Amino acid sequence: MEKVPAIEAKNISKTFHISEDSHNTVKHRLFNLFNPPRAKKVEAIKNMDFAVYKGECIGLLGRNGCGKSTLVRLLAGVYPTDTGQINIHGTTLLMNLGVGMSHQLTARENIYVSASVLGLKIKEIDNIFDKIVDFAELREFIDTKIKYFSSGMVARLGFSIAVNAGADIMFLDEIFAVGDMKFQEKAVKVFESSWIEGKTVILVSHSMDVIKKYCSRTAFMKNGSLVFFGETEEAIDMYVKDNHE
Repeated sequence: MEKVPAIEAKNISKTFHISEDSHNTVKHRLFNLFNPPRAKKVEAIKNMDFAVYKGECIGLLGRNGCGKSTLVRLLAGVYPTDTGQINIHGTTLLMNLGVGMSHQLTARENIYVSASVLGLKIKEIDNIFDKIVDFAELREFIDTKIKYFSSGMVARLGFSIAVNAGADIMFLDEIFAVGDMKFQEKAVKVFESSWIEGKTVILVSHSMDVIKKYCSRTAFMKNGSLVFFGETEEAIDMYVKDNHE
């Protein structure tokens, strides 16, 4: 069976320019008026090429600060790339503690906006609205602005929208690390149901058990570089070794 690309990344990179402001007191600022803060370059993503195919569940491993979240945001269209291009074939939804949702809107409003972005019509959203709310366990907070939500509540809402509104490609960033045990069990059941069939998933997790159980291929990142992308067991070995160095 021929593999059909869901994501194609060609020669992509991302560098951030961060101001190093050591003038953190009034005294420092007064005595350094003519000595502006220096800019620091951080190469978050160094040149990389890869493809993810439709229906794959791909793991993404690496220590904190290696560039995993930046890469996910590039693929989801949150950040523009500095070089190269990313071709996405299908609708996408980024699940990273509410990235992509407006914290000035209520949970109800975010459901309608997010599902509309995925291509659903108002009547279709009406039909799945209660399912989304009940799965996220947020019935009593439905008309509360999500800026007042905990990170776990925002993640539950986003995951519920993804599950019920049906994005083709989902980026799940530590989704199994938020919420209580009951919600985590629900998330696991989703992965073990027929719902996941045909979906393309990029799964960022520090849980080796989760990666090993669901991912057919896994990428290992270090210092902004894609060191390895292939067999999950091999990627896990690299990640474990890197953590012990």
